[in-house]
Amino acid sequence: MNCATLIVVTASLLSWTAAIFHHSNKGKEKDLQYLVEPPVYAEVTARRGENITLPCVLRIKPSHYRVKWTKVDPLHRGVENVVLITNGHADKHYGPLGPRARLRRAHVLDISLLLSGLQLEDDGQYRCEVINGIEDESVDISLRIEGVVFPYQSSSGRYKLTYIKAKEACAEQDGTLATYKQLYRAWTEGLDWCNAGWLNDGTVHYPILDPRPGCRGDLPPGIRSYGPRDRMQEHYDAFCFTSITEGVVFYVPGPLDFSEAVRACREKEANLARVGQLYSSWRFVGLDQCDGGWLQDGSVRFPINTPREHCGGIPEPGVHSFGFPSKSLRLYGAYCYR
Repeated sequence: MNCATLIVVTASLLSWTAAIFHHSNKGKEKDLQYLVEPPVYAEVTARRGENITLPCVLRIKPSHYRVKWTKVDPLHRGVENVVLITNGHADKHYGPLGPRARLRRAHVLDISLLLSGLQLEDDGQYRCEVINGIEDESVDISLRIEGVVFPYQSSSGRYKLTYIKAKEACAEQDGTLATYKQLYRAWTEGLDWCNAGWLNDGTVHYPILDPRPGCRGDLPPGIRSYGPRDRMQEHYDAFCFTSITEGVVFYVPGPLDFSEAVRACREKEANLARVGQLYSSWRFVGLDQCDGGWLQDGSVRFPINTPREHCGGIPEPGVHSFGFPSKSLRLYGAYCYR
């Protein structure tokens, strides 16, 4: 870690703005003529798998106009991720979001966007744009997928993941690389982790609530940042993000080695759970099991919602890890997903 480049970002330095309203007319700000600036619903919150509406309403209906919905991608500025374009009579759908998108049309002035079957990658900012000849104006609405951030490291040990490997690791564990907003929210909810990890924008951070030796204990609580790092050459852990799942995680008692755990789940028409699925069940279902169990990646973990004396002596709720023990050990049960 290069401490000289370390930046501490604290809550007092961050401005929590739910959404930015973007008005454009050849690059100049102006009062909205055609669109209603949303007084509410600046941020819409939903869970993976749900259907949601991103509201957008016309103030007046131009005689000739187009409506364009795009997903704003802060990682690739200048790239337009068009979701849907309509002239009021015919709609055209684009990209991976297109097949799951349509206009609500609850009334003649309604150009709100309906998205079905939300996925983790749908989190972000969307732009509703009205184009009338050479004039255009737009408003932005944020979609926040409700979920949980979890730190993840390779079975090979600490700081073994390049950016690409970190993305792959999160995907394999039913997640995506977290955004900075998601990490910040997790920090405000109690995430305290002393290992630095990749985020989706190629920056590296770690969240600290309890400053201590080895975690820059001389600095106040906050999000420790190393800024953008070399995605090909540098190695860190990862911060992954997941949301609610359709299936159910359940525990099968041991003692089992890893191969026996795989078979035990299959006998119940299930598979060993992924790390993200265990975190999701802990967060959204309240899974509380004081027994270590094998997971699909070869790690052993257990979820606790009610800390108690005879459950590892750990005072905080969370998903706790025994790391990656030898797969031949017959000491644990299994967490299955069906």
